[in-house]
Amino acid sequence: MNQTLFNTLTSPLLNPALDVLLKCPLKPNKFTNHIRLPYIVQNISQIQPGTKSDGRVFWNPTVISLPYWSKSQYLVVSRIVTDGNHQENVLCEANVCYTGHGENARPGEKRCTEDDILHVGSAGGMRCVTPIMTLSVPPTPAEHCEGKFGTYVDIPGFHDPRIFWSGRGEPLMMVNTQFVSPPSPLPIYLTLLIRSRYACFGLWLIDLRTLYPPLATLLTTSPKYPSLGPLKSYASLTELTRNPPSTRSAMEKNWMLFFPTTGESYIHYDVSTPRTGRTFAKLLGNGLTTTNLTDPLELPCLQNHDASEPDPAKRGGTYHQATNSLRLVLCNRSDPACLPTEANTVFFALIHRKFPNVLKLPLRYERYFIVWSASAPFSMLGISRFPILLANETASGWSPSQNWDDDPVNRKIVAQTKRLQLVENIGSFKNNKNGTTSNGIQNATEPFDGKDYWAYFTYTVSIAYARRDDDEAQGMNTGFLDDEVVLGIGVDDKGQGFARVQAGELLACLRACPGRGFG
Repeated sequence: MNQTLFNTLTSPLLNPALDVLLKCPLKPNKFTNHIRLPYIVQNISQIQPGTKSDGRVFWNPTVISLPYWSKSQYLVVSRIVTDGNHQENVLCEANVCYTGHGENARPGEKRCTEDDILHVGSAGGMRCVTPIMTLSVPPTPAEHCEGKFGTYVDIPGFHDPRIFWSGRGEPLMMVNTQFVSPPSPLPIYLTLLIRSRYACFGLWLIDLRTLYPPLATLLTTSPKYPSLGPLKSYASLTELTRNPPSTRSAMEKNWMLFFPTTGESYIHYDVSTPRTGRTFAKLLGNGLTTTNLTDPLELPCLQNHDASEPDPAKRGGTYHQATNSLRLVLCNRSDPACLPTEANTVFFALIHRKFPNVLKLPLRYERYFIVWSASAPFSMLGISRFPILLANETASGWSPSQNWDDDPVNRKIVAQTKRLQLVENIGSFKNNKNGTTSNGIQNATEPFDGKDYWAYFTYTVSIAYARRDDDEAQGMNTGFLDDEVVLGIGVDDKGQGFARVQAGELLACLRACPGRGFG
């Protein structure tokens, strides 16, 4: 078979609109291989104005924007750092404030007060404007915490929540939980356990309006389309599963939903596993699903170059799904000719490549985006060619000066310090011949007067379209290339932040997936 025909038969049929995302406007760092985007991670504070900190530490933030008529811009769900004997999660409504002259302010944002800056920092940030509320989810029976998972049975509470909008405008929360043996000595509000019928760690869905009534009220008060709000597909806690039973695991994590139409829902289980590769299924109701619907001829899109990678810091990573998905139209909202069609619409989500340290604990989570078709058979189309860092982030595994080598100013400072060090060392060598010593710049070490590490590691929990001026609930999970995406970011398992980047910039520099093979 000639090569041209082979490429035609095996390559994915990419819409020409995707071409813009295959271009790389930025060069990767020559040491870390990351692309650094010029947008910072800003802080999130759960301390409401007029209140004081009670000492609790918040992390693992998942964020959605609220419809344009809401007085608050965002809804935030965060975990609380506990003693390890229980899990606790809280919710609040939040707004973003800005500092400086407002050149980076979005519509509706207010200037930070001195008190705001005290809590979110000099760069501005996101802050709760309603009292934080502990989320209470009812218990259900569990059956599969056995063997090595038996140590988890007395840890109540759900964890790793993900909040997102469905295709029909439902505010949903997916949670991951483990079994706890009753009766529990903890207060009732801490026994927020969900016990799996299918696994020790199961995944469940619930409509946030069930847990947070003000959200139900909000969705009935659209100025343009007053109604009773979207129907609840998950009014009560619903466990998700996968079929057939032989594909189930005792620990299920990080599934994500995607919505091709308002009446259809799919679960994306795995982007890649050694046993089954990519897997997804259609939700049928009550959490039940079809079997795996991945095209059996679809070739793997993820690549493992460990064998040929000379840098040990870049070897040994494993890919994991990380966030919910969003629907994207591959043109600009600002373009009058841009109209959504089946051909120019895709889904995207963020995945991590997780690297362990010598103790097998997290060293870093590398951020990649995947893109797949929004119509059957939902073929995988592309993945970020390089991992992505934000403007103030660093990557563990390399020195500070290597991390910031892509910053021209920092690179100049480091080079100057090293030159002075070399001159000082030469002078010291000459002086030592005469019996004298020198204790100057020769002792300089990392970061050589430049920027230091920002955090040991960061990870991305959620993605959502940023607050927009005219969105009804049904459109909250759909956006365009020039729409901003809000990333909910965890910092060192003890802090939280967010960043806002246009979708087209996040998804730039994709590598096209190989398409279908031959049976």
